[in-house]
Amino acid sequence: MTTFRRDGRQVVAKFERQEVQVLRQCVTEMATLLGDQPDRDDPAVERLFPDVYPEDPIEAAEFRRFTEADLKAAKLDQARVVLDSLVPGGGEVRLDEATADQWMRALTDVRLVLGTRLGVEDDTDIEAELDAAVGKNPSSPRVDQLSVYAYLGYLLESLVGAVLM
Repeated sequence: MTTFRRDGRQVVAKFERQEVQVLRQCVTEMATLLGDQPDRDDPAVERLFPDVYPEDPIEAAEFRRFTEADLKAAKLDQARVVLDSLVPGGGEVRLDEATADQWMRALTDVRLVLGTRLGVEDDTDIEAELDAAVGKNPSSPRVDQLSVYAYLGYLLESLVGAVLM
């Protein structure tokens, strides 16, 4: 699996073609979810745009009215940065500090969406979930989805580590 490493003022990773495909699909799906009018009843959208005032729906709606468009635009920009950085057939990605920050934010958003869809909680043991899913049906979509979720976490962790070096 690909990991990021520090190279001077940049962080660098070399992605295989399959990794690029997975990242493109995940980031594109997350960006599509945001669409023109995100479905506020979708738990994944709610996770990306949590209410700041959960006890006061009027204040929450007012805050959302002033901030959601900018937040959505930022999330879409971050997704675009990731998609633009990836070499279609696989290859090296070099990120400066600002671009690495965009990648970290986009990967976090993708993990939030996928984790919400999978029912992942803070205390979920992904390895145990994956083992259980494989035990039930090794060819199930859940196995693939949990594998992607674990991969994204691993990739994000390596990116954060490389940035902090």
